[in-house]
Order: sequence, then C-alpha cells, then structure tokens
Amino acid sequence: MNASLTGLEQAIDQVQRWKQQQQTIVFTNGCFDLLHPGHIDYLEKARALGDRLIIGLNDDDSIRRLKGRHRPVNPLADRATILAALRAVDMVVPFSEDTPLKLICALRPDILVKGGDYQADDIVGAKEVRRYGGKVVIMPFIDGHSSTGLIQRIIRLGRGMD
Repeated sequence: MNASLTGLEQAIDQVQRWKQQQQTIVFTNGCFDLLHPGHIDYLEKARALGDRLIIGLNDDDSIRRLKGRHRPVNPLADRATILAALRAVDMVVPFSEDTPLKLICALRPDILVKGGDYQADDIVGAKEVRRYGGKVVIMPFIDGHSSTGLIQRIIRLGRGMD
C-alpha cells in the first residue's frame, strides 16, 4: 500500500489517538480525480473547521461505477499521493463501496463536510453523524471548477477546438 494511503484499522487507531488529545476530526470524501483550485479551496475550508482533516477517497472501481468506464484519469495511488501532500490533509483513507457510509461509521468524525448544493439530509452519513452528536457542514464549491469540465476542455484542446 502507498505510504499516503491509510488502511481502515490504522485510521481508526489514529482517530482514537487524536480524539484522546481532544482534537476535532473533520471528514470529507470524493474522487479527487484531477485536482483543481476548487478542490484546494474546499479542502482548506474544511480543514479550518477542525484540527484534523480525513479524506475518504473512492477507489478506482467505485469511480468507474459512479462516473463511467473512462474514469478515473489518475489511479488511486496517484490521487492519494497528491492529496496527502496538501497541508490541509492529515489522512487519506480509500474505500471501495459506492458511498463512504461504512468509513464514516467506523471513524465517527466530529464534523462531516460535503461540497456543492446538497441538502444536509441528503448527505450520506449525515444522519449517523448527527445521531452521535456530530455536525454536518455543506461547503459551497467555487463556480467554474470541476474535474469533468477539465477533462472536457482537454478533449476539446486535443481536437483543436479551443
């Protein structure tokens, strides 16, 4: 396993140590296929909500199920290495399911963050986090930044259309 990836058991142990130190654990998740300024802004704002930021990272198979057979562009180890290098990120934990519910329930973050135009009740894990006293925060995205948009632009550039 890549050094930037943390397995579930290791993650649970580390989260327990952080909680013993009274640190606030923030969790978010996603594919983070092609990192762009919108991701950086989002992750820095999420990290500012607590002491530690954990990213649940979709593995390659789960991304293919969610986004189609041509995704991800970058494999799991590469995406994890890039995310782990960011100063805002304390831990990257991969998951293979279509949602991070199992990971959220295992780690029990104090704050669950999701970006975009979600309603809090529609966020996977929100009910569980609230049940044990945690908070759910919706972080707005910066308009004009998306991995899908970036891929489409690259394709247009390759065809000489931009």
